[in-house]
Amino acid sequence: MTTHLPFPATPASFDADARGLLQSIVNVARAIFGAAASSIFLLDGQTGELVFQAVAGEGEGFLVGTRIPARGIAGWVLGSGEAMVVEDLRSNESFARDLAAGTGYLPQALMAVPLIDAEDVLGVLEVLDPAPQSRSNLDELELLTLFACQAAIALRVVTTRRASTEPVDDDQDLVHAFQEFLQARR
Repeated sequence: MTTHLPFPATPASFDADARGLLQSIVNVARAIFGAAASSIFLLDGQTGELVFQAVAGEGEGFLVGTRIPARGIAGWVLGSGEAMVVEDLRSNESFARDLAAGTGYLPQALMAVPLIDAEDVLGVLEVLDPAPQSRSNLDELELLTLFACQAAIALRVVTTRRASTEPVDDDQDLVHAFQEFLQARR
């Protein structure tokens, strides 16, 4: 599995449809898991940093575009391509408390899954302080992992279409398809 970003990681590099897609993904993830926040980080292949691309809940108004080093739990998920659930971050040595404190929100628990398209790890989808029943249920982690996979594929489709000369009229259809996918899993 490789870690790279096939498109620029700066928020300004995405058009309104791609930004809307990413925001919809974090909004739906936050709602499904009853979480305090959800975010998508994408890897900037040039700097090796993770860049907040979309945030729902805590930090929503100011974190998009913020860059953080690819370390801690998000860095581990990015590098390994494996999902992780941590029910008590206070006792987890992998948790980069300093990075979290810099965002203005210190979660107690989190779920993190890689955004994988084919063999490429594009970034990480995190759900912060999900409802307790979501943290302990492996089916919920599988659901979040499947959702992240679908999100990565849709992101690739949107950005690939934007790079081509083909007109794109169905980005909102992708957002609706994600919502239907998640509802069908319930």
